[in-house]
Amino acid sequence: MSRSPSPARLCALLESLETGLLERQTAVRLCLLAALAGEHVLLIGPPGTAKSELARRLHRAFAGARYFERLLTRFSTPEELFGPLSLKALEDDRYERLTDGFLPTAGIAFLDEVFKANSAILNALLTLLNEREFDNGCGRVRTPLVSVVGASNEIPGDEALQAFFDRFILRVPVHPVSDDAFSALLNLQSGTVDVEAPMSAAERAGVAQAAAQVRLSAQAQAACHALRAWLQAQELTLSDRRWRQWMQLLRVAAATEGRDEIDELDLWTAPYVACATPQDVPKLAAWFEHDLLDARPQDAPWLTRAVEAFEKQLEIELSAPDDPDAANAAGKLALARSMAGSEQGEQLLRMVSGTLEEKLRRRYSPVHVAARVAQVDEVLAQAREQHEAATAREQALAQRLQGRLWLPPELAERLLLAHARTRGVMAALIGRLLATREGFAALPVNEQLETVAPAPVLLHAVNA
Repeated sequence: MSRSPSPARLCALLESLETGLLERQTAVRLCLLAALAGEHVLLIGPPGTAKSELARRLHRAFAGARYFERLLTRFSTPEELFGPLSLKALEDDRYERLTDGFLPTAGIAFLDEVFKANSAILNALLTLLNEREFDNGCGRVRTPLVSVVGASNEIPGDEALQAFFDRFILRVPVHPVSDDAFSALLNLQSGTVDVEAPMSAAERAGVAQAAAQVRLSAQAQAACHALRAWLQAQELTLSDRRWRQWMQLLRVAAATEGRDEIDELDLWTAPYVACATPQDVPKLAAWFEHDLLDARPQDAPWLTRAVEAFEKQLEIELSAPDDPDAANAAGKLALARSMAGSEQGEQLLRMVSGTLEEKLRRRYSPVHVAARVAQVDEVLAQAREQHEAATAREQALAQRLQGRLWLPPELAERLLLAHARTRGVMAALIGRLLATREGFAALPVNEQLETVAPAPVLLHAVNA
């Protein structure tokens, strides 16, 4: 029985494939995953974005696989891809091609500007990509093709090309490097990257055997139903064939990560399977992150309103006057301060300032203070519960992301950061609540006051 490569081995292989390729972690992972699943990838992006380099490196990841590369134009001929006609066969009235060194004998192939080929080439490619067979003369022969990496500056607009377009299970947008990586791009050294210990045919067979044992979990099925409904709402379609091919791809992903079932996290690949255009990819990626995984920063508006309400109430109670003659007393203090600097003013200020400000502060009954503290504690308990839930979600997701070989690190970081920001918002608001609680607990107390509980602070009446 063939043995599948270990996750550690695949991780090392991915690292070597990514060496020197900036912001290409997603593309590298999808190309290698597709090849392991026996599927094809379409890279969509402008020239000079390392599409051909990705294909060349992918070839070096598979031991014994021959490589074929060709730039297609509308003037390309079948001979350029499939080999010249055999003159010897023609002498015997046979129409056969000499395919050695051409696409029918390749394991990994890169076809640039793939949609510019003419119909004669496209018809032959359809059979080759889908069936792994090539019609040569009067017979059909098996080919060793592992995966084709196609490249295009744009998606095809011609309806006649849709069948060929559909043969690429993954369609990956490739953009120029961002401003953040531009300095690193300028400092890159040129050179060929060696891929250590490429995978053997036996290891690929082991992957296929392990993938056959992977099942679809109930959570993944529910996620697929939700995705199908979302696609229908967006007027996007995913054919039955693509659904089945995609599930096989996910079985390979799960098997190579040591899992025996597909889960909803595997749907991170959905934008590259279900989107017909690069413009749709961000929308579907947002659905996966926000709607399916609920990985979006939460502002906790209910807690914000509660905090603001308590802070406002504390401000009111701290500034409320206690003495019926408080207005007169406050006037005397203001007059003394206005006369400061003169001998008479300094004398008056010393006379009234000592205990006057303290006398101006309103006193509250112990029952009043206890009631305010209790109401804050009630909200604090809810806030802490929500904070603990956010922390638990973050920790659970971090644990689930451990060992995820194919999910890009930048995506994992973004998912965890969303939960971390929610936790941070909750923690900051809890801190404000604690400060407000201390303020209520420190209100001046008059033990002789009537023990009547105050009306609760109206939390719902405060605007966000």
